[in-house]
Amino acid sequence: MLGASYAAVPLYRLFCANTGFSGTPVTDVTRFSPDRLVPLDERKRIRITFESNMSDTLAWSFKPELREVYVVPGETALTFYRAKSYAKEDVVGIATYNVTPHRAGSYFNKIQCFCFEEQKLSPGEDVDMPVFFFIDPDFLEDPYMKDVNTITLGYTFFDARYAKNLQPQNS
Repeated sequence: MLGASYAAVPLYRLFCANTGFSGTPVTDVTRFSPDRLVPLDERKRIRITFESNMSDTLAWSFKPELREVYVVPGETALTFYRAKSYAKEDVVGIATYNVTPHRAGSYFNKIQCFCFEEQKLSPGEDVDMPVFFFIDPDFLEDPYMKDVNTITLGYTFFDARYAKNLQPQNS
């Protein structure tokens, strides 16, 4: 039982990344075939907005370089988030992400991003972190997406020291 509960978090992340459940962007590389990365209908541009949040325990600033971009399903897009440390020592942060509306999560495909990877910043250091993504062309065929004109990608950064304390410990 303990082993099953310990494995639940990574299995849930894998499930969400492959299905888009609960607004989680898809990260399944089999969906990144060249035929899926072709812009389709120029008439249906989707507004992608970017948000950023931080834990109060993290002495960083963190924000998107752009507030929004417009993409066509199948078109790849690259944007950046910028983080700067105001701490007096090295700090490691880790980010989680989400997509709203949640039903669009299965169509939001991230090719590259910084989420769930530890980011170490030295005092005063600032870095640009890339997010390379596309909207799956099947978005255009889904009747539940007809009224979706804006998708928001949001990241929340946490101090990794505190995030690790939330995970089950082996005894």
